[in-house]
Amino acid sequence: MRLDKKKIILGITGSIAAYKAVFLLRLLVKEGAEVQVVITQAGKEFITPVTLSALSGKPIISEFFGANDGVWNSHVDLGLWADLMLVAPATATTIGKMANGIADNMLVTTYLSAKCPVFVAPAMDLDMFAHPSTQNNLKILQEFGNIIIDPGEGQLASGLEGKGRMEEPENILEIVIDYFERKKKLLNKTFLVTAGPTFEKIDPVRFIGNYSSGKMGYSIAEELAAQGADVILVSGPVSVFTNKKGINVIRVESADEMFSECVKHFGECNGAVMCAAVADFTPVKAEFQKTKRGNKNWDLELQPTKDIAAALGKAKSDKQILVGFALETNDEIINAKKKLQKKKFDFIVLNSLNEFGAGFQVDTNKITIIDKNNNQQSFELKSKKEVAVDIVDKMISLLP
Repeated sequence: MRLDKKKIILGITGSIAAYKAVFLLRLLVKEGAEVQVVITQAGKEFITPVTLSALSGKPIISEFFGANDGVWNSHVDLGLWADLMLVAPATATTIGKMANGIADNMLVTTYLSAKCPVFVAPAMDLDMFAHPSTQNNLKILQEFGNIIIDPGEGQLASGLEGKGRMEEPENILEIVIDYFERKKKLLNKTFLVTAGPTFEKIDPVRFIGNYSSGKMGYSIAEELAAQGADVILVSGPVSVFTNKKGINVIRVESADEMFSECVKHFGECNGAVMCAAVADFTPVKAEFQKTKRGNKNWDLELQPTKDIAAALGKAKSDKQILVGFALETNDEIINAKKKLQKKKFDFIVLNSLNEFGAGFQVDTNKITIIDKNNNQQSFELKSKKEVAVDIVDKMISLLP
């Protein structure tokens, strides 16, 4: 059985497609999964809890409190218990609540407590699915790291034809199985990932920094974890976050702090991805008090920061892989190849500020991967989460 001993939360909402959830539940259980159904009040109008309980072998959870007074259904315990949460069908209402943290029912509250990957299978009429508010909510969920199972096209409950049909249970099952199969690829392996900028202090209120958002590094860390790896994520100051299992976030501010953490942990890792935009220079002296405006120019003396990638490249063994990044504005390929050789990377990920949609503070990236054997592969513009899949797949192909 391909899902043997996997713990899955199946969330069911108020859609005519709830009948498909019955077939999906049966398929999940048949493959060996332990399934806990959480259903909304509206969902119970379409399918009875008795049917779901008979198929799952478990009481169905719908309310915060059970039938007996004083029995509380803990969304926190559920969120920690599950290996995967699957909301199928997911209505526009539930998607909106999930995206905006409106925890007014057991299903959404459980979602907000879930530490596991969350898959969402939308089901609604074509106009509702195409509406900008629904699309924006789906985009928000994707940015949170949720996986959207795209609905199919065909005849809808309204009698219209178009996109909005919940994906068929058999296909959803294969998507879930594929997730767990992929997770086995990096089982028992550990990777170091750096992300975000560094801030080099000038005085208590000023610093030298850059525009890195950390989105690319965090996406790589989450993809590594999704494939079973333990991840040490050394992060500069960013507003993005992750709550994925298997990721240990170490927060730093300066290049020197990031250097120390990377050198400290690299030896225990199977590889590292140097995605952070580390400052090349730092002030020779940081002032203890805020520097006041004057009538004269302020001469700021800078010195080079420690080269993290070069230090790891020198320490790297034959059993480790090291991945670098090159964000260029000119002579992109030439500069990337120089950096690849100098830092002893196994491959380097090149992106250019001259490419629309690539670089800092955007959700997309357009990359070229160049390896130490001079093989070169260019990719189309994709979301950073999709780019992370391409990068991790390349890492897997090079692992000893």
